[in-house]
Amino acid sequence: QGRMWAYTVGFTVLPHVGGFLGWFMNRKEIPVWYEKLKKPSWCPSRKIFPVAWTVLYTGMGYASYLIWNDLGGCSSKAVVPLGLYGAQLALNWAWPPFFFGARNMKLALIDILCLDSLAIGTMCSWYRINKVAALLLVPYLGWLAMATCLTIRIWKDNPEQKPGKSE
Repeated sequence: QGRMWAYTVGFTVLPHVGGFLGWFMNRKEIPVWYEKLKKPSWCPSRKIFPVAWTVLYTGMGYASYLIWNDLGGCSSKAVVPLGLYGAQLALNWAWPPFFFGARNMKLALIDILCLDSLAIGTMCSWYRINKVAALLLVPYLGWLAMATCLTIRIWKDNPEQKPGKSE
């Protein structure tokens, strides 16, 4: 019983690790670079992002625990559903370094489009195992849809400077 509590907490906290590291590594780029970009009127306030990601990472982390638990841990049955989850989580964590760190909006856009596909695949694979776990991903998919549209708009509205050209 005590070990299950540790697994629950571990799975729930795991997504926050990459999210925190992404924020920590790129936090200085936000006021310097991001604030100066042209953004659409529907872009959420900067204050919304940490709250949203805390809720979303907690939900997806707990959902991953439910899947892991229902499949009996790291069994052969867990390879695809948890593999999809791990792959989409890696792409999720890669987006801030691409966008903020490298300031490469095109690579960030490719990343988030692949992330969208993997997140949908994760939810579909989880639905057959645990409907609650799959439904816990719905807010995440909604946020990803907004983030994808935002990435596209920022990419289109802020042409990347070519080396050697003045601003």
